[in-house]
Amino acid sequence: MNQNKSQLTRIVFGAVMAAIICVITLFRIPLGQSKVHFANAMCLLAGLLLGPVTGGLSAGLGSALYDVLFGGYDFLNAAITFVSKFAMAWVTAMIYRAWKRKHEDVALGATLPPLFLSCIAGSLTYVALYMLKTWIFKMWVEPVPVDTIPTVLVAKLVPSLINAAFAVVVAPLFYHAVLPALRSTGIYKQLAAAEK
Repeated sequence: MNQNKSQLTRIVFGAVMAAIICVITLFRIPLGQSKVHFANAMCLLAGLLLGPVTGGLSAGLGSALYDVLFGGYDFLNAAITFVSKFAMAWVTAMIYRAWKRKHEDVALGATLPPLFLSCIAGSLTYVALYMLKTWIFKMWVEPVPVDTIPTVLVAKLVPSLINAAFAVVVAPLFYHAVLPALRSTGIYKQLAAAEK
């Protein structure tokens, strides 16, 4: 029964994170040909709190739901968003969990450098996938003159890197802010138990 409770806690927490990611994506600031938003920080946080699979599902589903419900994107773009946001959270979680297994006795405050490095890797994974998608779309799906593609890529790269930098700074801070509350309520223990 305890394992069932842990699984249910993980599912509910993952759904809540997906909903937060979907809603927070509504708050966007236009910048050039793209937009700056705060959802990437929540995607990284989902990976840190929920692990690679559940965190990846939360990040991917929340972002894809935004695309379909509010973004005006078709299902192909939503599927690509799902994969790239899943990968972002998955990479972050895999790197941080690998470090954490080797350093289980390290104090909470000493984990900031590996948190930042994990978030950098996850954010750069997303930026690389987003740039790849943009290049493929501009070459074959919505063809533009080949000589304009570098300009389009740079115009999309700048806001993507701003999003990534913001996410890398904010996600570890949010993680350290919510972790004590999750530990004191026993939720973190249930999330960790369900992951094993």
